[in-house]
Amino acid sequence: MLDHAVVGLVAAAVTALVVPPVAALARRLGAVRWRAGEGPADGGTHRRARRHERRVPVLGGLAMFAGLVVALRVAGTRDAFADVFATTSEPVGLLVGAGAIVAVGVLDDLLDLSAALKLAGQLVAATLVSALGLQLQYFWLPSIGVVALSDDLGLVLTVGFLVAFINLINLVDGLDGLAAGVSGIGAAAFLLYALRGGGAATGLVSSATLLAVITVGIAVGFLVHNWYPARIFMGDTGSMLLGLLLGAAGVAHVGRSSSPSATELLASVPLVVPLIVLAVPVVDTLVTVVRRFRHDLPITRADLGHLHHALIASGHHHRRAVLVLYGWSVAAGLAVVGPLYLPLTTVVGGLAVLVVVLAALTVLGLRRGDAA
Repeated sequence: MLDHAVVGLVAAAVTALVVPPVAALARRLGAVRWRAGEGPADGGTHRRARRHERRVPVLGGLAMFAGLVVALRVAGTRDAFADVFATTSEPVGLLVGAGAIVAVGVLDDLLDLSAALKLAGQLVAATLVSALGLQLQYFWLPSIGVVALSDDLGLVLTVGFLVAFINLINLVDGLDGLAAGVSGIGAAAFLLYALRGGGAATGLVSSATLLAVITVGIAVGFLVHNWYPARIFMGDTGSMLLGLLLGAAGVAHVGRSSSPSATELLASVPLVVPLIVLAVPVVDTLVTVVRRFRHDLPITRADLGHLHHALIASGHHHRRAVLVLYGWSVAAGLAVVGPLYLPLTTVVGGLAVLVVVLAALTVLGLRRGDAA
């Protein structure tokens, strides 16, 4: 665990330290966005209004990428990850794919790419990750067991899985601190799950825990500057990178294991685990797709109907809305990780209390004049 902690702290520190120069670069390039204007509170000051409306630099994902690169370099010197670097090409494939997705994100943040070009870039990045070694080789189905995948089918499924995760985080990036926090919580839950060998054969060499701890690190490091009111936005550069890292961690953990553990309920379908720990963006994406289909709108068209927008509309102020969604993310993570560390009765009891509290906080949003 010490090596994991070192790598995570390096990722967090580098990300946090690189944000200011990245913000300066973004301003120089004109990569800025108007803060979503919530308006001053009743009786508020003009200063508060200006704070909500100021232009904020994007391209924060470049700082995250710096954290990833340095953290991978440090991990290569740590004993806990020696086998990963010596026997697999997963770190190299991830780094190349991450570089590609960051390039696509930068272009999108600067030029506002069309949905088709953006998807094409995501497919290229995901294909690079898969082709260079991080790929599903086995797939587990309930009542059927382990299914060996051909190289071609494994590539297709891996690319689809990674692209789905890239867009999950991209869609949830709508409030200051939301995408980074939800990604960090999900990655932490998956890290704890993978460290216990959940859903994977014992002794399987993979980069799953490495990718998970780096994701936690860069998310925390970025939140230092991205918590409301954010001094920088991650942009598509950051949200797509976080999605790629989370999806890659899931693939790395289960993709090469032909003998899953049967120590927990989710062992038969382990690829579901990353989706559960990211329940907030998953639910948000499903609701968004259904809503746009019902209203005959393009799936790629942005709107104000996401879960975080609904919380704001119901009267939650910005910070409370984000914290409520953090809470639901923690609940989802507890459902997955809890049984591996605690008695089931304790997990069920704690989860029940947490869900009741979160449900109350979610529905009790009262429109107030102190929103902010």
